[in-house]
Amino acid sequence: MLQDRPAGDPMREESLWTDLTPGPSAAAVAAQGTPGSEPLVRHLLAAHGYGRRQAQQSAALGEPPDRDAQFRTLARLRAESLAAPAPLLSLDPQKRELLGNCYRKGKVDTTEPVGVCDPDFPSFAAGVVSPHGLYDLKKNWGYVNLGTSHDTSACACASVGHGWSDLGRKAYPDARSLLLLGDGGGSTSAAHGLCKEDLPRWVDGRGVGVRGAHYPPYAAQYNPSEPRRFPHRTRAGQGVLLRSVGVGKQLREKARTAPGLRVVVQGLDKGYQTGRKYTEGVTENKRSRFDAFLPQWNYRVVPATA
Repeated sequence: MLQDRPAGDPMREESLWTDLTPGPSAAAVAAQGTPGSEPLVRHLLAAHGYGRRQAQQSAALGEPPDRDAQFRTLARLRAESLAAPAPLLSLDPQKRELLGNCYRKGKVDTTEPVGVCDPDFPSFAAGVVSPHGLYDLKKNWGYVNLGTSHDTSACACASVGHGWSDLGRKAYPDARSLLLLGDGGGSTSAAHGLCKEDLPRWVDGRGVGVRGAHYPPYAAQYNPSEPRRFPHRTRAGQGVLLRSVGVGKQLREKARTAPGLRVVVQGLDKGYQTGRKYTEGVTENKRSRFDAFLPQWNYRVVPATA
C-alpha cells in the first residue's frame, strides 16, 4: 500500500505515499492476512501524519547567481518606499483568457448544465483578453487593464500609464517619482530592453520618474500583486463564462476584501505590435539610468526635463 519514492521522484527520500483510497487499502491489508476496515485505514493514516495533498507549484525552476542579492535589494527599496510619501506599485501581467463560450475553471449555481467548447481548441474562441494588473501596496487598490491585443511591453507600460492617470495621480498629487516592481519575465521582462525603452515615453507625458526593480526569473510568486490581488480576482470570476470584455470587467470589479481591497477595471482596445526589437544603445540612454549593482534588474527612468 505505502510506496517508496520512485527513481527520479522529487519528493524527499524519507517520504512515503499512497494513491489508494481507503477501500482498496483495506482490501490490500486484508489480503496480507490482517483484516481491516475503511474507517480503520483512515484512522491509521491520520495517526501517522498522512493526508490528501496536491502538488504545489513552489519549486524554483532555476536560481540565478544573484537571486538572493536582488531579493535583499528589493527588500531595501520596498522599506525605503514605505517610509516615504512616494507610491509603491506592483505590475503583474496575468495569463490571457479566452472570450466566448469557452471553459473556465470553477463552479456556479445553475438551473441546467452549461455546454462549452473544449479548451484545447482556442480557435473556437471569440477573442482573447490579456489582463495587466497594477497594485498599490500603500492604498490597497488595484487597477486592471483588459487588453484585447497582444501582451507586449508597450501594452504593459500603457497599463501603468492609464492606472496612474486614472487613480495614482489623484492619490499622490505631489508625487515626483514612484517605485515600480515587475516580474522577471513576460511582457515586463528585465531580460530585454523593450520595457526600459517604453517606460520613458510614458514618463514624459506625466512628469513623474520611475524607479524600476524586477524580481529575479522564476520568482513571480513573490511579486506583491500575486498573493494580495490575484486570488481574489480569480475567486470573483470562477466558473463564469467570459462572453465579452464587459463581462470580464464586471467580474474583476467584484473583487473585494475585508481590509479594503478595491479594483478598478478598464478595457484597452488599442492594438500592439509583436516582434519589435529594442533600439540599440538603450542601456546608454541618458533617460534610463541603470544601477551600478545588478543593473539588469534595477534602474531609474527620469522625465525629459530632469
